[in-house]
Amino acid sequence: MQIDFHHSVTYVLSRIAGFLHSEASIIAYCAQYVDDATNSGIIHFNNGWSFDRISSAHKLLDYRNFQELAHHRVWIPFHFLPGNQGNPAGTIDHDADIMRKLVCLPNSPVAQDLVRECIAQRHTPYALHRLGITMHVYADTWAHQGFVGINHKLNDATDLLDEDGNRDRHLMNHLASFFIGEALPLGHGTVLSNPDKPYLRWGYINGDGDRIHRDNPADFLDAAQHLCIALQRYKLGDANADVLGLPNKDAIQIAYLFSSLTDTNSKNRHQAWLEAIAEGKFSFGPAQVNYIAKGRDSWKYNALGTESTIDDSNAIFPYYSDFLKSDWKLFHDALQSHCFHVLHELLPHYGICVT
Repeated sequence: MQIDFHHSVTYVLSRIAGFLHSEASIIAYCAQYVDDATNSGIIHFNNGWSFDRISSAHKLLDYRNFQELAHHRVWIPFHFLPGNQGNPAGTIDHDADIMRKLVCLPNSPVAQDLVRECIAQRHTPYALHRLGITMHVYADTWAHQGFVGINHKLNDATDLLDEDGNRDRHLMNHLASFFIGEALPLGHGTVLSNPDKPYLRWGYINGDGDRIHRDNPADFLDAAQHLCIALQRYKLGDANADVLGLPNKDAIQIAYLFSSLTDTNSKNRHQAWLEAIAEGKFSFGPAQVNYIAKGRDSWKYNALGTESTIDDSNAIFPYYSDFLKSDWKLFHDALQSHCFHVLHELLPHYGICVT
């Protein structure tokens, strides 16, 4: 999914779930910043202190950058959560293909357990930040279903299809011009950004030769419904709470925007969502929301005083007295916590080892 869902839709769902504007803004910022946190390594301060952080995306989220994208410590915990073939933890299948356990599936038992752990960690200083990260990963299980976060033939797609099931010549020509050999089987590289566009109805022939039909508007609405339920349960502090999910009027408005905003540029769709929020199109009333990933007035700028997009490993940053409580620092704390849990606790519980 792209910024229109990860930021604006996550904000909408958070408000519908009962979070305050300030809380929803943190959740939504973090949900999107997963795609924008491209720098890793140690931050050195002018007082001699330091802070270590990891990245949750790569420089230019671009399938042509295949040497960087091969790093499964980014793709598996943050973008292509393994679905364990839909089986609950403890299921033993001696005939199972180990690689197929890594295929991402919507709302899989693994994804549900990820949400449960996030709710259990509501007491941490970075709880809302981790919730935003979890919502990003949870949402992507719908968009990235059928693909794996490693370079593997399971990701091969021999044809791209239009909504009628016919070969889409326009997309196939675009794919041909994009071809970069072994980079394409990484994630959903062979189908480009089709899984991430909320308005698209399309299809493809997968690595097994099966014809796959994708209805993104329906999938994205299902994702929104489940995210709303997860957010409502988080608000109550009960992972099993019986909650209502999306109110019907909000669901209709969300579905309308998914289908009607067909601009291929995700930033333009994002702006249209922000305008709908400002105009009070949803049940929580009008609100002013924005997102600045990097540069002046961004979380990173407020924490480190830098407008740079890419950090110099030799840079020395000013240390501000409120750094430890800054949203940027808390986001990176949550990122580390999430990554450790997924790779060292959650996936091993399902018999998956990718560390």
